[in-house]
Amino acid sequence: MQAEMNQKDKAFASVIETIGNTPLVELSRITKGIDGRILAKLEYLNPGFSKKDRIALQIIEDAEREHRLTPGQTVVELTSGNTGTGLAIVCGIKGYPFVAVMSRGNSMERARMMSAFGAEVILVNQLPDSLTGQVSGGDLGMVERETQRIVAERNAFRADQFKLAGNFRAHYLHTGPEILQQSGGIIDAFCDFVGTGGSFAGCAASFKEYKPAIKCYVIEPDGAAVLAGEPVTYPNHRIQGGGYSMPGLMMLRPEHIDGYLKVTDAESIQMTRRLAYEEGIFAGFSSGANVAAALHLLQTSFRGKTIAVIICDSGLKYLSTDLWV
Repeated sequence: MQAEMNQKDKAFASVIETIGNTPLVELSRITKGIDGRILAKLEYLNPGFSKKDRIALQIIEDAEREHRLTPGQTVVELTSGNTGTGLAIVCGIKGYPFVAVMSRGNSMERARMMSAFGAEVILVNQLPDSLTGQVSGGDLGMVERETQRIVAERNAFRADQFKLAGNFRAHYLHTGPEILQQSGGIIDAFCDFVGTGGSFAGCAASFKEYKPAIKCYVIEPDGAAVLAGEPVTYPNHRIQGGGYSMPGLMMLRPEHIDGYLKVTDAESIQMTRRLAYEEGIFAGFSSGANVAAALHLLQTSFRGKTIAVIICDSGLKYLSTDLWV
C-alpha cells in the first residue's frame, strides 16, 4: 500500500511546474462537412490562462542561468496582459518584484489578474485618437517609452519579450515538439497570429526541422498587415495582443514563413464565439483569428490536410469587452 501511495505521489513543487504540456484537441464540430482537420493546442489551460506563461518561465530561467538576474532584483516588462500575467506568477514564486507596463486600451481583466498575482501594474494612456480595446502601434510606442524609463529608474531586469531568446526558445523547445508528439507528427500546416513572433518562430523552426514540407503561415489583422508588406489602413483593429504594425520582428526567420494570411475583426470575433458554443473552448480574439485562418486554408489550398493552431488565451480576459455580448 505504501509503495502504491508513493507511486501516485506526483504533486508539483509549485504551479510553475504545471506550465506546458497542454492538450491538443481536434476541432471536429467547426470542421464538420469540410475535408480536413484543425488541431488546436489549448494554451489557455496554462496557470495564467495563456501561451505566454511558457515564455515568462523561459525568460526568467534563462536570465538566472546566465546571471543576468540577481536575487530580489525587480523585473519589468511591457505587456498587453498575458506575458505580464505569466511573469507575475513566475516572479512571485521565485521572489522577484514585478512591474507590468500596459496600455489602457487592453482589457481591464488583464490588469486585475496581474495585480491579483502580486504585480505592480502601471497603465499608460492611449493616443487621443485611439479607442479602448483597440491598441495601435503608436499606443505601444508610448508603453515602450514608459517601460524604458522605469527600467532605468529602478535598475531593473527587462524581461523583453520582443528581443530575448527565451521567447523563441520556449516554443522551439516545448510547444512545437509537444504538438508534433501529440499529433503523431501528422500535420501539414501551421498558422499563427503574430504579436512578438515568438510562438510562430519557435514552432515553425521546430516543425521545419522535423519535416521541411510543413507550411507555416503568419496571420495579421486585415488593414494592419505590415509583415506582408502592406500599408496600414486600420491600425486600431480589435485583435488584442498583436498586429501592432511593427515591421522587422526579431524572432521571425523569413525562410520559415511560407505565406501571410489576413483576418478581419468580424472573422476573429465570429470564430471566437463559435469556439465557445460549438467546441466548448472559451478563448480570446487571437485564437479566433487562428482558427478562422486555418479554416480558410482547409477550404482552399489545403483541402484534406491537417492544420495546427494555438488557442492563445482565455475568454475570461475579455468579459469587459463586447466579444461576449
